[in-house]
Amino acid sequence: MDNLMYFFLLDIPRAAVIWSGLIVVALVAMAVLIARRPSPEFTDGGGPTGVVPMRAAVAGRARLTAEAEELARYADEVAVAAGRAAETARRRREEWLAAQEDAETAWQAYESADADARRVAATTYLPVPRTPRTPSEYADRERYLHRAALSACGRQDLSVLELGNALAHRNGWDPRRHPVEQEVVLRRAVRESRLAAQRTATEREHAAWRTAEAAAVAAQSLRDEAFAAAQRARQASHLLPPGGGGTGTSTPVRDASRQHRPATGWRTASAG
Repeated sequence: MDNLMYFFLLDIPRAAVIWSGLIVVALVAMAVLIARRPSPEFTDGGGPTGVVPMRAAVAGRARLTAEAEELARYADEVAVAAGRAAETARRRREEWLAAQEDAETAWQAYESADADARRVAATTYLPVPRTPRTPSEYADRERYLHRAALSACGRQDLSVLELGNALAHRNGWDPRRHPVEQEVVLRRAVRESRLAAQRTATEREHAAWRTAEAAAVAAQSLRDEAFAAAQRARQASHLLPPGGGGTGTSTPVRDASRQHRPATGWRTASAG
């Protein structure tokens, strides 16, 4: 019994040392954990609680603002392009209208020349006055032909090329014919010249129409795109948080959307 008590008392200091060591290790571990644990007043980044969400909100607001500004800038650029395209379409339409008037004038000139040719051709049913076949008579007929051709070319009833043929006495121009017969040939040549001019004017009018139509389609497409871009920019500006330091792009966006709303084609407008 005494030996048992002796060994028990002898192990108590050892146990105390062991427990003291364990307690010290536990305290050290707790101190390390407490040192690594984030403070209730600070975050991992060293800032106070709520700074990271605030920074995220600011970054998101800046991104939305940048997107709204980019959409507004694009809407303005497309609006400017639509305005220029509309001006181009207006000029092309005016050119087409002018070409249409030229074609109508050329057709009327041809009809007048055709009527004159028919009227003069009707005189060939009458006998040609007899004149002496002398060199003086042939010289007078030649001078008459030259004066008539020059006068028709001066009135733009005869082309320069055909005038050259008349002065050179080729392509059916015979200075030995009677002036009545020469007048028939001249009127027919004028009619052919007017017909060629009318065909050229008609082709020019058709080309002007195609150009004007293409310009009108391009202008309408840009107007539609400008309207859609203005709508997107306005929606983006409405998504900005209130009081978020917006750049004030909502006003021009609304103006652009009003100015470039899709409209009917220019042909419908011109018909009104």
